[in-house]
Amino acid sequence: MQPTATNVASPSVGLVEGFDPRSRQLGELPLSPSMQRFADEAQRLPTEEIIINMGPSHPAMHGTVRVVLRIDGETIKDADVQVGYLHRGFEKECEGGTYTQIFPYVDRLNYVSPMLNNVGYARAVEKLLGITERIPERAEYIRVIVGEIARVCDHITCIVASLAELGGITAFFYGIRAREHFWELLEDLSGARLTHSYCRIGGVAWDLTQNFPEKCRTKIAKVRALVDDVRKLVERNRIFLDRMDGVGIISAADALSYGITGPCLRATGVAYDVRKDHPYSVYDHFDFDIPVADTGDNLGRYLVRVEEIDQSLKIVEQALVQIPPGPVIVDDPLIALPPKREVYNSIEGMIAHFKHIMDGLRVPPGETYSATEAGNGELGFYIVSDGSGRPYKCRCRPPSFYTTAALRQLIVGANIADIVPIFGSLNMIGGECDR
Repeated sequence: MQPTATNVASPSVGLVEGFDPRSRQLGELPLSPSMQRFADEAQRLPTEEIIINMGPSHPAMHGTVRVVLRIDGETIKDADVQVGYLHRGFEKECEGGTYTQIFPYVDRLNYVSPMLNNVGYARAVEKLLGITERIPERAEYIRVIVGEIARVCDHITCIVASLAELGGITAFFYGIRAREHFWELLEDLSGARLTHSYCRIGGVAWDLTQNFPEKCRTKIAKVRALVDDVRKLVERNRIFLDRMDGVGIISAADALSYGITGPCLRATGVAYDVRKDHPYSVYDHFDFDIPVADTGDNLGRYLVRVEEIDQSLKIVEQALVQIPPGPVIVDDPLIALPPKREVYNSIEGMIAHFKHIMDGLRVPPGETYSATEAGNGELGFYIVSDGSGRPYKCRCRPPSFYTTAALRQLIVGANIADIVPIFGSLNMIGGECDR
């Protein structure tokens, strides 16, 4: 399928009822004579630059990023963005675990959409094994379904958490209720509310639960209604528009030079999406668009995520209709873990399970890089195998790291208060950025 793009900055596609904030004529309220005299006097006063710390424990810094600011009044003159406060040694941990045992580690990279991490890592190992074409089609459809549900949860969390930081607490409650609907669905399927560890090398752990398609369609309708409520609450709000429109602008050229991908890149007008540009799994079976904006600001990043929620829901609906019957993992005892009933009831199953867990499946010596489209952009895994049951090296390309690298450029020249919506619109996830 040819990549298609939807320009969400267009009045016909963007905000509620075609409202375009750039067309509003708000003007500036005139100052009273006394306030005007005060403003004139303030401009004549001498100023002095000072250094302040913002984070790593500041709520707006999401608990893991420190920004050393050089400010003149409220204006940011320079900034030193420091990451690494949540470093947990993910890549080194992977060297000590078998290929199967690494799934819980990748869950915790982006803990808002762990299913997408599961899929990305599984595909990298499968590529190294040379079994990409052997993955059962039903398993690929299930991966798409759970992955797109996770993407919606990721975007909703980013949007409403940023709104809460701007004072929109009602929108936050609506959005979290929408996310909860999908988390309940994923918990029914995987048994875990947050870190699912549901994918397996060669497929998925088990099939969809009973009545999953019906439950999923019901949840989709509820999520759509709640997302519409959030949009109606904020998209005509003067405070929201003033804090988002024209704030935190980055050009397409600068975004590309930083290596930014995902919604933050598409908000600059670049319609790059791994699912379209480098199709994988069964994404070429679905009809969906790639939303883009041309503003590169906070509002553009918000609009792209809102439209991507709708596109992901459309993909899930199509997948539920198209999903074929069949197995959900490759029929190869050297790759797939044996079913639990065999582990508990047969000596062969118990030994196979023991060998998988203690020694790991044998991956041929070599190296590979595999990329998927995660919630924040291109999530890549570079794996080096020495032929043992554990990776010699497992390197992660975290999309959040590259967007955070651009934070200094986005905030220099802005006001201190602008850091809150700018940083929120980048959707930095500490576990992914710092690893």
